[in-house]
Amino acid sequence: MTARRWPIRTRILLTLIVLTSLILLSVAVTFNLFIRGYVHSRASEQLDSILSGVVAERRGGGTRKPPNGRGRRFDGGQDKLTGVRGSAVLLDGACNIRDALNGDREIGEELSDYFASGHAVSDTIRKKTVDLDSGTYIVSVARDPAQSDAYVVCYVDVTAIQAFTRTVNIVLLGVILSAWALSVLLSRWIARSFAEPIQDLSAFAGEIGRGDFQRRAFRFHDEEFSRLAEAMNRMAEELQKANRKQETFFQNVSHELRTPLTSIRGNAEGIVYGIMNPEVSGKIILAEADRLGGFVEDLLYLSRLGKAAPEEEAQPVDLRDTLSLCVSEQRAEAERRGLSFAFDFDADPVLFAIRERDARQLFGNLLSNAIRYAAAEIRLSCHADASGAVVRIADDGPGIAPDDLPRIFERFYKGAGGKHGIGLSIVKSVADIYRGAVTAENDNGAAFTVRFPGKAERPTA
Repeated sequence: MTARRWPIRTRILLTLIVLTSLILLSVAVTFNLFIRGYVHSRASEQLDSILSGVVAERRGGGTRKPPNGRGRRFDGGQDKLTGVRGSAVLLDGACNIRDALNGDREIGEELSDYFASGHAVSDTIRKKTVDLDSGTYIVSVARDPAQSDAYVVCYVDVTAIQAFTRTVNIVLLGVILSAWALSVLLSRWIARSFAEPIQDLSAFAGEIGRGDFQRRAFRFHDEEFSRLAEAMNRMAEELQKANRKQETFFQNVSHELRTPLTSIRGNAEGIVYGIMNPEVSGKIILAEADRLGGFVEDLLYLSRLGKAAPEEEAQPVDLRDTLSLCVSEQRAEAERRGLSFAFDFDADPVLFAIRERDARQLFGNLLSNAIRYAAAEIRLSCHADASGAVVRIADDGPGIAPDDLPRIFERFYKGAGGKHGIGLSIVKSVADIYRGAVTAENDNGAAFTVRFPGKAERPTA
């Protein structure tokens, strides 16, 4: 199933509402639990105090006064925090008032009516909450020790504290509603601060997708969006470079293919219409076909480079043997041009983990390039040093033109006398995937140096 997508504003709004609601509801619940616990605790103390005082006085005949003479000893006093005061009335078995004791007679009558209306009075009643017309009370009942058919009903008025609690709850509810309204406003503002940069960057991405790689200037307040915008600008620049390279690639391929195909077609038509020597034209057609085949092979090799099958994984090879094999393959062309080879190889094997095909392609292209420009001799060296394996192929030709030197490894770039501008780009590509490096310089001719890392490694691709 596809995950449901939410707008940023909705997600932020829900997050703020849930967070503020949880916080304020936690405050409300904690407050109510605290008040309820405290009121019941203080009311219990008041009820226990008043009940023990009444029972003690009733057991003594109800005539004794407290030592201070200010009133009856069962005055529970007033709680300073909640304002509650304990009081008591005396009811008979029929729930009629026998004595108001220290309580309010009107409240006593309401309690009498309450118990007479179906709530039987019993000495098992302890700390029961009773709602009367005059307010809310917590009640405890004990049998009167002086009169067995009467009950002492002690009560604590908690009307004020409950009203205060309701007022606080209403205030908290108002705060929650206000927080929700504020959450809506904040979510819109926060969502806008996130959505607008994302929309701008999305539009920029769409323009890149349509081929517009121009750099865009953004001013974001958030560092993350600024970094993303800069990364997208760099990406656009790289895509623009890649697009230009691709256009150049197709132009160069078209040009390189057109020339041999035109020659082949012209000579083939000459043979058909009998205006050209078949033997001469046939040799030209074969030469152009070989040139075209080599060009296509080079293109295919570039496309497959770094995508070898598992059985073609790199293995340690002696680079001296690979160089010697490449020389043997091209010796005939070198001798035809009157060239000789000079070797400077280490006596011990120079090992490096590389696919044999890649090594032969790399060294073969460098040798082919040297044969094309050398005057009399090609110098080859292969050594192992602290940095790794170093292979150098140099010729005694005219060297590389200063204007060509910085671009000599670019694909399809051809210097004076170049073939089709792929060979040296293949050399660099092979060196790169094996984390090596290739450099070109003039040293009594052109000299190319290939360095491979000292530790045998597998290619990156």
